[in-house]
Amino acid sequence: MATMAATNVHDVGRKDVQIRNNPSTKIDLANIADVPYYVESILIIFNFFKYTNAYNNLFLERYVRAVDNNDEFEYEEVPVEDFYDDDKEETFDALIRNVKDQQRESQVIPTSTSTSLPRGTLTTQPEAVDDFVRNFLVRMGMKKTMQQFQVEWHNLSSSGRIKTNEAGYLPDVVKHNEELSEKMKLLESEVDRYRKSAEKARDEFIKMKKERDFHRQHHNRIAQEKNNLVTFVKRLKSHLSTYEPQLDELKTKYDGALREKMIYKLEKDKLQNELNTLKLGSSTPSQNNRDVGLGPTQTKLRELRTKEGKKKVTISMEQQRFGDTNDETNELNPKDSEFPTDTGNNPYLNRFAEDAFHRSTLTLAKEILAHEGPISCAAIHPRKHVAVTVSDDRTWKMWAIPEGDMIMKGEGHTDWISGVDFHPSGNKMATCSGDTSIKIWDFSQKKCVHTFTNHLLPVWSVNFHSCGDFITSASQDKTVRLWDLNSLRCRTVLRGHQDSVHSAEFLMFSNIILSSSVDKTLMLWDARTGLAEHTFVGHANACNQATFNLRGNTIASCDTKGIVKIWDVRTVKSIVTLDFGPHSANSVSFHPAGQLLSTASSDRTIKLYNIGSEELIPLSSHTDEVQHVKFDLKGQYMVSTGRDRTLRVWS
Repeated sequence: MATMAATNVHDVGRKDVQIRNNPSTKIDLANIADVPYYVESILIIFNFFKYTNAYNNLFLERYVRAVDNNDEFEYEEVPVEDFYDDDKEETFDALIRNVKDQQRESQVIPTSTSTSLPRGTLTTQPEAVDDFVRNFLVRMGMKKTMQQFQVEWHNLSSSGRIKTNEAGYLPDVVKHNEELSEKMKLLESEVDRYRKSAEKARDEFIKMKKERDFHRQHHNRIAQEKNNLVTFVKRLKSHLSTYEPQLDELKTKYDGALREKMIYKLEKDKLQNELNTLKLGSSTPSQNNRDVGLGPTQTKLRELRTKEGKKKVTISMEQQRFGDTNDETNELNPKDSEFPTDTGNNPYLNRFAEDAFHRSTLTLAKEILAHEGPISCAAIHPRKHVAVTVSDDRTWKMWAIPEGDMIMKGEGHTDWISGVDFHPSGNKMATCSGDTSIKIWDFSQKKCVHTFTNHLLPVWSVNFHSCGDFITSASQDKTVRLWDLNSLRCRTVLRGHQDSVHSAEFLMFSNIILSSSVDKTLMLWDARTGLAEHTFVGHANACNQATFNLRGNTIASCDTKGIVKIWDVRTVKSIVTLDFGPHSANSVSFHPAGQLLSTASSDRTIKLYNIGSEELIPLSSHTDEVQHVKFDLKGQYMVSTGRDRTLRVWS
């Protein structure tokens, strides 16, 4: 129908041109043969008006003006809106019937002509060439060319140079080819869309398949880990069940020991009161009377000593039962050193200037390629400009500072060396190693004079007491040990950490030991009693080192995530927390003035933090992880070591 309508519109256009060129032409509606043609023309024009309003208005105006020139008939105005009402739109057959009814009412006798079309039939004509050109220009959006073509075509047809009826028609094959081309384009677009959808579905399928394989592998791994954990838990439970009887026995003995302790204390107080009473009973008693009066007291004291002796024997047997040797008990040895009295006086406090260390004077003075392996620790001589480095290459070397000349070299450990410290006199040195040993080196004899081997696992650090008679060491076997250099034995084993102990050092001119551990805690110990006095809790990761400032009222600690904490010893609380992460903070050291803290970091830098001004100054010189930093006691320079096998001097 759309094709028919388009074709007939152009036919009507041709008739319109004929009527406009010949105004005397009359339209005889009385002839019923002409009625179908003109009615059809009117219907097609108004239907086409719905799609091309401007174009149809032009032809409708011309058609009405041409019809009004005929005075033989009276025409009523037909509203255009009636033709646009889809619900009330009449069909062609109904329109024909209405026209016939009007003809019968007006008693008009229709006449037939030989040239009229058969009544009640429609014919379709091929598309004219000029209409094809118009449709092509409209479809391509060539409006200016369309207007020029319309003007020229109208001029030529008006002048008679072109006859519209003889312009020619397009073959049906062209129209059919156009329809097939449009259908092919539509099908090609559908094929492309389906192809894209298929590719997208294939990608989604591959992605889901990979996710399925990943989750399946993850599930299998989780199931395997779960089975391993279940097996491990079962082993732990069976292992724990073997310790429960021993724990119950130890608890019973501990309760009994506490009761005996209370009884001994009461008996001691009672005997002391009796002794005081006997002393004050007579001003001039005879020797015989005093002997008689003291007889029961001496008997009770003798019984008390006997019980204490039995108790010591029992404790010794228990320690031997759990693997402690006689050298690790508190039994006296004639060669044992006496602990010095804590006076609280530190002579080093007045040996440095307050302005001895500033950022403007802190520069790299010397870089020394010291070892063939990473350097784990360094120590500074207490009196001379000398430093000692220890390395994973199992050797230690002594260097002149800041010249960088090697003075001495030592070998003897069978594994990496992790810690070193000078004797307070400067004529001896202690080193510890992964071979579980601690060696004492005498510079005057140029050799190792003694080796301690009581640790069960690698030893991480070693430190001298200020008096020079004791050494403390930290080990992976979860213990801190106190060694006597005169009796050459382990005086005390400090047990309290739940994991490997990474550092242990004495507070200068004191009997207090500070230790740090992988169990994320710091502990203060009394070396004389072997008991833990305080525990510092606050780190969320394994602690690498902890150290005192020179005054002993502040502690600095660092852990494996770069967190550095400053603690107040008096309140046992953290007062400053510094985040130098995510790289590990390996070592910390206070400047003797106490206001500057240096930190060795695994990010190849040294962090200098001013506690008073809260200023952070990074120093970049190392090419690999910095393992250790240390200030000298006078505050004149600092040394640093790292995995780049170098010793660097800052002054």
